[in-house]
Amino acid sequence: MQKMAELLGLRDECGEGTLGAPALAGSCLADNRLNLDVYPDGCRRFLQLFKEQQGELVQVEFLRLSSNDCLLDTTLDNLPHLKHLKSLVLKGGHARDKFGSYQHGSLTSLPPDFGNLRCLTHLDLSFNRLSTLPSCILHLPSLRVLLVSHNCLVTLPEDFGCLSKLTFFSAMKNQLKDLPQSIGELSMLQDLDLSENALELLPEEVGNLHNCTELDLSGNCLSSIPDSLANLKSLRRLHLHSNLLVTVPASLASLPNLSRLDLQNNCLRAIPAEIQALPFVHVRGNPLGETEPSPQADKSSTRRLKRHFLASGEGSFTVTSEGCRVVLACGIHFYFPPGAASAPLRIHFRSLTPDPQWVKLRHHDVLLSRVLELQPHGIQFQQEVQIWMPYISPQTPHQHEVVVRTFSGQSWNDLKTRVKQKRRSKKCVAHCCVLHFSWFLVVSRLVQNECKVPAEGTLLFSSVDPNIKVIFPPGVTEEPRSVKLQVLPVSAEEIQEITAQAECRASPLLYLSQDSMVDFLKPVRIQLPLPPGVTGLNLDRSRLHILHGDLEGQTWNDITSEVVLEFTHLYAMFEVTHFSWYWLWYTTKTYIGGIAKKVYERLRLYQVNFIALQRKRDPEQVLLQCVPKHKVDPVLKKLQDRYRGPEPSDMVEMFEGEQFFAAFERGISIDMDRPDCVDGRLSFIFYSHLKNMKEIYVTSPVDRKGQAVKGQVSFYRGAVPDSIPEDASRRRKGPDSLWLATLPIKLPQLKPRWDENPTPLYGFSFPPLNLGNAETGYLTQANLLSIARRVGADWQSIGLNLGLTYQQIERIGYNNREDLNKQILDMLFSWAQQNSEDPDCVSKLIRALKESGRQDIADEVEAIVELGRQKYSESIRRLGLEQESSTEDSAIAMIST
Repeated sequence: MQKMAELLGLRDECGEGTLGAPALAGSCLADNRLNLDVYPDGCRRFLQLFKEQQGELVQVEFLRLSSNDCLLDTTLDNLPHLKHLKSLVLKGGHARDKFGSYQHGSLTSLPPDFGNLRCLTHLDLSFNRLSTLPSCILHLPSLRVLLVSHNCLVTLPEDFGCLSKLTFFSAMKNQLKDLPQSIGELSMLQDLDLSENALELLPEEVGNLHNCTELDLSGNCLSSIPDSLANLKSLRRLHLHSNLLVTVPASLASLPNLSRLDLQNNCLRAIPAEIQALPFVHVRGNPLGETEPSPQADKSSTRRLKRHFLASGEGSFTVTSEGCRVVLACGIHFYFPPGAASAPLRIHFRSLTPDPQWVKLRHHDVLLSRVLELQPHGIQFQQEVQIWMPYISPQTPHQHEVVVRTFSGQSWNDLKTRVKQKRRSKKCVAHCCVLHFSWFLVVSRLVQNECKVPAEGTLLFSSVDPNIKVIFPPGVTEEPRSVKLQVLPVSAEEIQEITAQAECRASPLLYLSQDSMVDFLKPVRIQLPLPPGVTGLNLDRSRLHILHGDLEGQTWNDITSEVVLEFTHLYAMFEVTHFSWYWLWYTTKTYIGGIAKKVYERLRLYQVNFIALQRKRDPEQVLLQCVPKHKVDPVLKKLQDRYRGPEPSDMVEMFEGEQFFAAFERGISIDMDRPDCVDGRLSFIFYSHLKNMKEIYVTSPVDRKGQAVKGQVSFYRGAVPDSIPEDASRRRKGPDSLWLATLPIKLPQLKPRWDENPTPLYGFSFPPLNLGNAETGYLTQANLLSIARRVGADWQSIGLNLGLTYQQIERIGYNNREDLNKQILDMLFSWAQQNSEDPDCVSKLIRALKESGRQDIADEVEAIVELGRQKYSESIRRLGLEQESSTEDSAIAMIST
């Protein structure tokens, strides 16, 4: 194994090739475990090992690979040679798509000789593209744990029940419509998770799973469940929420070990008295006590509609022809009227981080929400579905309006939107109606007035400034066309501040657009108010300029000499045949185009400051944020009790949707495997009304035992958005122009290690832990650290199965938001401290890992504990105590008889 470690570039601090079992999670290789899913080229490394060290590689018992790897197919052909393999993980989700969501792996099948892995007990194929379960899996005689969640399975094999040793099976988030009758032959099955599928019926044979302790059927299309479920005498938890149940058998109340029955969000109008009497039954979200609606009832009535209240971990719900109301944990509301869906339909949703490469904002747009994706895309509803999306109230309500924008697959389009403020919470929501689902977000745009121009002509004026009018004469067009008008007011103070010239003045900016590529047949007459302080009485015509800007505002041309200007006491009027930006300036300058371009660019910029703060109780936890200038003081005041750090950076200017990076320098580094880490730097996207904040852990390769590390974090510009003016883009090229600001970061001197003198570990002040006892085997603090590194996103499920309450889990998540590692450590070490005196705590941990679907970690913990037991037995034999103990036991037995 030492040569294998050298090939992988893994050597511990002592120079030894392989790491011991206590540190097995800290590297990709430890004893008989090979963790290659942490590398983007893990399959290439596996193939290299197979070629150069095949004799040692075939001894591996635990293997993890990423199914997002491009060399996966070649690697699969070599896996059947690993005859000793006990645990195999081939999961996707190690790469992200352009929307920031985890990508499914490329796995669609397994090689036929995969069934030769006679020792395999744990197989995880989650987050892949399996449409059918590979037949070779049914030939794995030792298989006990099988996970195929987040795939595309429509059905299971008829002989699925031949996996007689299976104790755990998870097929959540697939497309299963039915189950084979042979599922009842899985006599050893303890945990069955079939949530988030499309099941409509269950076979009676499910009642033969006599050892089943947990059954999750939530998020399906079940209208009833078989009476045979009452035969599951070992069942402790039954999850049936978010289905279409209209009745449940009263016999469920007779289950002797049942401790949780979840019937929430169904169609139950009545529940048997025996079940209602159970203290652990949950029935919220059912139309209890309501009668069946008569055919003459008002179908538009919403009082009888079923309501769904979804928790933060849920990602889908079911809509029927009866309609319903749905409330997501993030505050988004849906109203599906009766008849909107002709058949039961599963709706999936997710919240995405906006990416400027995909979310294209227009000039002067302000993003007010994250992106909401609703699936299935493009499905046509029979009636309009209403959506209410919360948003952050913009700072310029007069000249801007809030709209919901949707992505059609080709472009973003604005929907007719109504906004309101909730009475109690004072939060703002945007309301729209749609007939199909795709992607949605909330933006603030310049107020838009529009009209249909007929051949007879019409008049269009601005609601922001009614003095701005556009007059379409008769005969201006042959076919009716749609015209839009937007206005951006610019104050005299803004003009003077940007130009530093008191005599410069300008009218509001006018933007005109139409849905036709053909110019108008007759000139269109435009009326603009004269710049502030200018009237027909004091007007100097030589100082007045009409500027025409292109669609992107990149160039501004003086067209004064090309049009006929007319004046009244308050207005200037001129005629045009095509639409774009128009701007009326009053100045002594001869060349005004360059000045207008500079002002227009500055109107789109935001003045911001960067802050870098360290948590007082844990200086290695750093908070980075880009804050608009006017919000800096309130943000610092809010954070001052928990954080300390230098003064904010000097003011810099950024565009909406502009990318920037944070780089830790001078002896400070971060985890390079973070998905938002690009070339060692953290990536941010600046949106003026969204939180541009990240909280991360930093480390230092420098020895901090002798002295503190005085490092820094620098901020740099990233990719320039497409809509940035050409001059601004040109100024932002080159290494010097990319730098924005630098703030100091200081990591204090390290205290002695925990094993030398107990001190805070990753922010926790726990004494050295030894869970368990000598005879059953210990788990040390180092073992817990290696376990923590493997837990990942399953930490909440594991915590709940360890006995932590929902409130404790939520508090841990909130206190350590933006840092998954800290959440895991907080959960695991808090539990360990509370249960260190419990001799059965190691068994509880193993049980919790299995119940959470992490059989791979449970197997490793059992291996560590078994190794400890063996060492204890050997020490007993060496001391000659085993024989004395046996003699004493024999004497006690003789006395007893």
